Amino acid sequence: MAAGRFDGFWEFGLKRWDTAAGVLLVEEAGGKTTDFHDKPYHLGGPVVLATNGLIHEEMRVVALELSRRDPASAPQRPKS
Repeated sequence: MAAGRFDGFWEFGLKRWDTAAGVLLVEEAGGKTTDFHDKPYHLGGPVVLATNGLIHEEMRVVALELSRRDPASAPQRPKS
């Protein structure tokens, strides 16, 4: 994304060290990072969704739907 080749990205099960630099780069460039429920992404969270900010909601809906099709990979909704 930082190189402008992609407008969005999502992934399951990454570790803090896999996402720390990328999250910072995306947010400093004006993009957005969240979980699939549009909650702020926290390092070490079960899923990450990062976009240019313009297509975030559309990608969030698609990522959430795809994760629901495979219950083993579906992230749990965070407790309030």
